Amino acid sequence: MATVRQALGTFGEDRVVRDCDCPRCKREKTLVRLPPNFKCADVICDFCGYLAQVKACSAKRLDRLPKTILGAAWGPQLERMQAAIYFPLYVVVVGPTADYSIFYLAADLQEPEMFKPRKPLSETARRAGWQGFIYDMESVEDRAVRLR
Repeated sequence: MATVRQALGTFGEDRVVRDCDCPRCKREKTLVRLPPNFKCADVICDFCGYLAQVKACSAKRLDRLPKTILGAAWGPQLERMQAAIYFPLYVVVVGPTADYSIFYLAADLQEPEMFKPRKPLSETARRAGWQGFIYDMESVEDRAVRLR
């Protein structure tokens, strides 16, 4: 059974696949979900191979990005940043009545400062030492485009 956070993530990925065209090849209905736990990407265009990350979050207001969004594992993200590899980001903001908006941030508009490492999990945690990160969306809010 999926957790509330997992269900929210699946909802966001499904909305991007259903509502968004591929930004690279401009084809409709070619974005598809990648398997769960694929590192740093959630959707791929089955025509041109375009990859993107999708993050979903709950909010009361749908007309703006949240200040921060929880990311995933810091290690893979840091390695990609050191190699100057950034994935485009879709942010699906879900309201209290399941209405939603979709924002898009291109890879070339991202900067290292928007990725903030979190404190590693404690020694007693089930996944001791694991470290996540937070997207600081305030630093790039003027660069994101609202698609829906």
